[in-house]
Amino acid sequence: MTANQTLNLPARPTRSFIGETIELSSWDDVQPLYEELLDRSIDNDEELKQWLIDRSELESYLSENFAWRYIRMTCDTANEELVDKLNFFISEIQPPMTTFGNELDLRAVNSPFLSELTDDGYDVMVRGMKKAIEIYRDENIPLQTELQTEERKYGAIVGSMTVAIDGREMTLPEASDRLQSTDRAVREEAWRKIWERRYQDHEVLDQLFDRLRDLRNQIAINAGFANFRDYSFAALGRFDYSPQDCVNFHDSVARAVVPLVNKVAEERKQKLQEADPSVDPLRPWDAKVDVEGRAPLKPFSTGNELLEKTIVCFDRLDRELGDDLRIMRAMGHLDLESRKGKAPGGYNYPLEEIGVPFIFMNATSSLRDLVTMVHEGGHAVHSFLTRDLSLKAFRNPPMEVAELASMSMELLSMDHWDVFFDNPDELRRAKLQHLESIIETLPWVATIDKFQHWIYEHPSHTDAERRERWVQIYNQFADTVTSWNGFAFYQEYVWQRQLHLYEVPFYYIEYGIAQLGAIGVWRNYRRDPKAGLAGYKNALSLGYKAPIREIYAAADVPFDFSYDHIQELMGFVWSEIESLKNQSAE
Repeated sequence: MTANQTLNLPARPTRSFIGETIELSSWDDVQPLYEELLDRSIDNDEELKQWLIDRSELESYLSENFAWRYIRMTCDTANEELVDKLNFFISEIQPPMTTFGNELDLRAVNSPFLSELTDDGYDVMVRGMKKAIEIYRDENIPLQTELQTEERKYGAIVGSMTVAIDGREMTLPEASDRLQSTDRAVREEAWRKIWERRYQDHEVLDQLFDRLRDLRNQIAINAGFANFRDYSFAALGRFDYSPQDCVNFHDSVARAVVPLVNKVAEERKQKLQEADPSVDPLRPWDAKVDVEGRAPLKPFSTGNELLEKTIVCFDRLDRELGDDLRIMRAMGHLDLESRKGKAPGGYNYPLEEIGVPFIFMNATSSLRDLVTMVHEGGHAVHSFLTRDLSLKAFRNPPMEVAELASMSMELLSMDHWDVFFDNPDELRRAKLQHLESIIETLPWVATIDKFQHWIYEHPSHTDAERRERWVQIYNQFADTVTSWNGFAFYQEYVWQRQLHLYEVPFYYIEYGIAQLGAIGVWRNYRRDPKAGLAGYKNALSLGYKAPIREIYAAADVPFDFSYDHIQELMGFVWSEIESLKNQSAE
């Protein structure tokens, strides 16, 4: 019997309301279902609960239908048929779906029986409905449709970028692996070619971003907000923190973390100079090479090997976690290797009906790919832990919680990375590189978030003003050791590599908040592995049936991004880094 045959593969729940034979070829296929929900008599709290369940069934079907269209398009961005199928949903299904969704929200919040729904989660769900009603405007529906169509252009533009090195065409992720070469000339060539290629499309990406900015600003104005930043806080349901809290986060990171970034960069420069005195100044292409002159870490060779080793790694934490990935493999819910035509980046896409998500990424063979795999695997675990919750609203936690799942898994799995590295020295290198990357992550999150605040608080800015402001913010959070001399024209466009700015605006501070939570989860696990892992799973199992602070509390970590807390956590991370360095010296 094979491993797949021993698995209990999940089945899609019975479609009690929408019917088993439903096919989405036009809005007419689902409009009667929406009308039935609007017209149905609701005479007590039990009938209201069933109404919510039926609504969830319909919306879960539509969510998964859209998800597969998006997944297939990102796996093959050059396939016009797949692009058309996605655009059909965006243009023909989402607009009326949004209108009816607002009417259903109104029906729910105005029900006389709503106050009788006292079980956990309903209050959080209703809070979100009321906010959605508050910001809804009919005139924004065509703008949102246009916006989504424009946003998808970014992936097609970037996904088509390739470079030729040593006579071979490479995707940018493939070429980026050369930035780890111990030959400085090889690194510089790869870096120059990557940025030459990115720069070729900088005007196209600038023009695209201008269109996105203007559409977003108009949507905000229509909804009665001063700017898109304030609108986004409402649309994203940020009930637990404010724009000022984000500003405080930026300042705290600048004070508590950037000095460590400088320290890491200075140490890197000194060590590289010991072997190569020409490393003065430190250049952008020197950021990823091993400072001891060792070959790049190669934790796997193929996508299958990456998956197999990740399953073993998850098994060591909890067999159930490894089985989650086995189920995804058996169901074909993985596309891991980089190839031409794939959209950039990586994601775990929840599939609301079946409850088994899809992981997409662009793996080559680097440590970064390993981290991406366990990161997305953490998201997948979250999907499995919430798949049996009764309502779609309960299964969709805010990003601050979703990223807690993924970023915690990066650290929880790290103690088992010997699966990828038989050599103890390579294992220490991998851990050290990842911990140093965490120190780099927080300033980068602050950079992107602060940049977005400025962009949408100044919606009439020119391209030149945007470039100038970007460089100012970038320099506030970057190390002062690395020199971009001679490449200022590239530095002005570093922001264009950040997919989130184009496709999911204001979805970035969550990474910083969750990174702090993840360090706390990892510290708990270090102190007591059984209790630490249980807290992690308990928190994720809540889905969105509790406010963010309560979910973090279930994991026994504070929802806190003050200077004192960040400084304390950075002290813990730095002590782990020092411990690994001391092991290497022994």
